[in-house]
Amino acid sequence: MIDDILQYNRQFVAEKGYEPYVTDKYPAKGLAVLTCMDTRLTELLPKALGLRNGDAKIIKNAGGLILSQTDSAIRSLLVGIYELGVKEVMVVHHSGCGACHMSFDAFRPHMLEHGISEGIIATWRKKGIARWLEGFHDTEASVRRTVAAIVNHPLVPKDIVVRGFIIDSVTGELTEIQ
Repeated sequence: MIDDILQYNRQFVAEKGYEPYVTDKYPAKGLAVLTCMDTRLTELLPKALGLRNGDAKIIKNAGGLILSQTDSAIRSLLVGIYELGVKEVMVVHHSGCGACHMSFDAFRPHMLEHGISEGIIATWRKKGIARWLEGFHDTEASVRRTVAAIVNHPLVPKDIVVRGFIIDSVTGELTEIQ
């Protein structure tokens, strides 16, 4: 698959397919969106939000979650705020999210099948992997927790607007979560 992508890329560049997407690094709408990496959202989310290339910083991870005050999602948001002019943050979870059922116990057998040893798994269990791989069971509550993690982060300025939503993974309809 990667070789096919590389072949396509060479043609894309040769034909200047990139020209409609040229922009700078600053989000034109002063917006960052923290969302899930779900493939259903790749094109649906920006279209449903009316975003074009260059309008917003879109930060994706499994579940659109913030797990600690130093995780990569917070790091990306802080860079967006302090370096790139982000003034508003949308947290957008989605219907039917696989992170609703994620757990270390579900991953463990797959790790073993892929050759990860019991010893390595035990070492990582001591490091807190069970919490790290845990998803959530209530999407609305997860949106609220994620919004609160951003709003209450000591390095996020109080004038940054942070709001939470759930997007329907089929229709793109947004529901705001208070």
